[in-house]
Amino acid sequence: MADYILVLDEGTTSTRAMLFTSDGAMVAVSQKELTQHYPQAGWVEHDASEIWNKTLACAQELLPKAGGAASIAAIGITNQRETVVAWDKATGEPLHRAIVWQDRRTADFCEGLRASGHESDVQSRTGLLLDPYFSGTKMRWLLDNVAEVKAAAEKGTLALGTIESWLTYKLTGGAHVSDASNASRTLLLELAGAQFDAGLCDLLGVPRAALPEVIDMSGALGETAAELFGRAIPITGMGGDQQAATIGQSCLSPGETKATYGTGAFVLTNQGRTIPRSQNRLLGTVLTQIGGERIYAIEGSVFVAGSLVQWLRDSLGVVESASQTEVLARAIPDTGGVTIVPALAGLGAPHWRAEARGLISGLSFATGKAELARAALEAMAYQTHDLAEAFAKGGRGWGTLRIDGGMSANDWMAQDLADILNVPVERPEFVETTALGAAMLAATGADLYPDLDAAAQAMRGKLHNFTPSMDDEVRDSRLARWRKALAAA
Repeated sequence: MADYILVLDEGTTSTRAMLFTSDGAMVAVSQKELTQHYPQAGWVEHDASEIWNKTLACAQELLPKAGGAASIAAIGITNQRETVVAWDKATGEPLHRAIVWQDRRTADFCEGLRASGHESDVQSRTGLLLDPYFSGTKMRWLLDNVAEVKAAAEKGTLALGTIESWLTYKLTGGAHVSDASNASRTLLLELAGAQFDAGLCDLLGVPRAALPEVIDMSGALGETAAELFGRAIPITGMGGDQQAATIGQSCLSPGETKATYGTGAFVLTNQGRTIPRSQNRLLGTVLTQIGGERIYAIEGSVFVAGSLVQWLRDSLGVVESASQTEVLARAIPDTGGVTIVPALAGLGAPHWRAEARGLISGLSFATGKAELARAALEAMAYQTHDLAEAFAKGGRGWGTLRIDGGMSANDWMAQDLADILNVPVERPEFVETTALGAAMLAATGADLYPDLDAAAQAMRGKLHNFTPSMDDEVRDSRLARWRKALAAA
């Protein structure tokens, strides 16, 4: 019986294929790093062909471990959101490097739209703010600045899409679709709209004809071309990484909240069927769409989390590995007054300051690697606390926070989150809940389970709990130091 689920997990720094059993156990993984391109300050690009080729290679490597393609019941796809690919439908090849979600090149264009008074209407319709983070302005930049993209648009062969759209196109041999969770991150989809909105497309200058069809996140979404794996495999689950992580954390009832600490940090609270409205610079987004019915979430997005540790490792040589940060943090009683504001790609929610830049304050001759490593971990709790305040102002305070992502495996950081937020923190034994959520979507779409609740009940594993234990005085002192550094940034 075909009961394995193959998940394609498209991250910012790597691509992975992961093989799950139908009860949620991961039995094999293949991972390949992605090349990061930084053509100018604030610009971040990926090679779309590299993403496709490495994804396919990872998937093919896992086939023998499943006993062949016939043993795979379904494929689930989850991906870095907002990253944009432009390709030619006639050739199937990309026309430019993919512009990554972290990229800030459209800041001036966004500022122009804000100055013209468009942000309030855009936020009301899409749940999003006018920020370079989102896909639509990246699409406009490609049309304005890449001759091949403009020519393809004029010929009617241009395809624009986010990463799941690009991969599905390549996997199926031509289907141009986007799931509702990813589509809701473009600035081009109304939260209550079934398909991309013509008025929003006109506002941003993006041709509607180049965009994919918006589809469900679970069900019969497509199937792979037979030649890729020896037989066609159904694609039955698809979702942006943060929505998939929310599903993987079983935040399926209104009010349940998760935070994912990967390259960035992303907090989502389930809003149920109520279209979310925020007065506190948070985002409204589609959490799930199944059978045409939507569940929504309120989201706070922080641009720099694990990428701060990566920067300390790769650019400064402060640590040799990410896991070393925990050892260093435990080796000292505090940071000696050092605070890091990790605005290396601007500030996300709730500040939304694209022009902000990173800052390290409180340096002295006593500052060493341990102080910098601990300050980097402390910054995760501070950024999350800023989000917690914004959620609470909107009447969406957190009773418990469920955390996941590679960075959450750090026990010191998990306890620091509980202490600074002053709420219990839960972490699953299996922290890669983005991939697990994609597996749940695919398992439900392949009728292995009747609905997501049943899939989550069967596939979610054990939990570790972290309880607040910090004195109020210490917490207040640290937060005051953070706010002072944040104001300087």
